Amino acid sequence: MSSMEERDVGVAAAPGSSSAGLGVGAVGAAVEAVAGVAAMQEEVGIRREGPEPDPDEPPKKRMKIPEGESGKLEERLYSVLCCTVCLDLPKASVYQCTNGHLMCAGCFIHLLADSRLKEEQATCPNCRCEISKNLCCRNLAVEKAVSELPTECTFCLKQFPRSSLERHQKEECQDRVTQCKYKRIGCPWQGPFHELPAHESECSHPTKTGTELMGILGEMDQSHRRDMQLYNSIFSLLCYEKIGFTEVQFRPYRTDDFITRLYYETPRFTVLNQTWVLKARVNDSERNPNLSCKRTLSFQLILKSKVNSALECSFLLLKGPYDDVRIKPVIHHHSFSNDTNETDYVPLPISDSVECNKLLAAKNINLRLFIFQVQK
Repeated sequence: MSSMEERDVGVAAAPGSSSAGLGVGAVGAAVEAVAGVAAMQEEVGIRREGPEPDPDEPPKKRMKIPEGESGKLEERLYSVLCCTVCLDLPKASVYQCTNGHLMCAGCFIHLLADSRLKEEQATCPNCRCEISKNLCCRNLAVEKAVSELPTECTFCLKQFPRSSLERHQKEECQDRVTQCKYKRIGCPWQGPFHELPAHESECSHPTKTGTELMGILGEMDQSHRRDMQLYNSIFSLLCYEKIGFTEVQFRPYRTDDFITRLYYETPRFTVLNQTWVLKARVNDSERNPNLSCKRTLSFQLILKSKVNSALECSFLLLKGPYDDVRIKPVIHHHSFSNDTNETDYVPLPISDSVECNKLLAAKNINLRLFIFQVQK
């Protein structure tokens, strides 16, 4: 008989003996301990994994994704889809070099403008292959992928896809900054959108006296009058008898001085039976404009013809018919003669350095010039 069988027989044959009682107590304690451990494990399992999964549910759906995995995936996508220049996710168009390296539209134009200023061939900052508007193309798949990545609203700090963030911040976000509807009569309040009804119900501006409102409206009229002055001037110029316009093309050149500088000049053109030339310079002929983040263009109009009497003219530059650069028109005046045949350099009225880089990145700058001759 085996030892196991002997223990079983001993327990069954002598239930009243002390040794048997000790054996039963030990077994009972062991059973209780195992049951307690099982209960503890079950409790811990429930806390860690939640309710017991449905046995009929497919296994893949029962698997719980560890917390934070989605964030890690987004971070990996950020590093893959970011611009190789600024290391940020593109906000608009995405360009790629011939080897597939990505550049956002702003950095791509900036690289082309830098190469023009340094008189070098633009290259990809990653692989050094040549880049240009003809060699590079947009990557629509990356643009769509970036638009679906989540980003944080600057007002409510909630996550939204990039494609819907602009609409949310302008129309839907309850924390977006808004202004009182009585701003037109001088109310300076601005705050979260959800506080707007409470403010407008207590705003003191609707109860101001007529004298107080007249002072506020007077300041607003002065600002409006300055804006309308430009448009009224343009309408007055359109009534002149002699009006001429032409498309001008600035081409880049380099000075032959000891310090080489970039400038732009147009071929000679004829307007109002006179021969003219336009010149332009970058950052007022700064020595190294490629080292500056802020870039400007200024131009001057030069009369090449000989005249018998002074020629009073007004002129302005506008963007060309196929360009996307934004130029706010400014009217300039000058009296041309054989002694004063050049105007001073005046700023090209573009909004910022981004618009300037658009012009510098192009092989040639195409604009439209209007000249109005003042009748004496």
